Amino acid sequence: MTYHAKVIAGGKIVIPADLRRELGLKDGDSVSLDSGSGGIVLRRDDPDAALARLRDGMKGYTVDQFLRERRADWGE
Repeated sequence: MTYHAKVIAGGKIVIPADLRRELGLKDGDSVSLDSGSGGIVLRRDDPDAALARLRDGMKGYTVDQFLRERRADWGE
């Protein structure tokens, strides 16, 4: 389903009530906004899901690789 909202003063956007209910959002909840492909993806912050995304993004990344990158940053 497509929802519509306006950007108001201060860059604020009101998430439509139907969408808030669909996502289970309540006052004080936190959301993540990701940009790309000319649009924005809004996600309800879920610590378990965020950790899973982080783990997926770090697959294959080793301590040795991290240290090489840091040393390169430091000019070593």
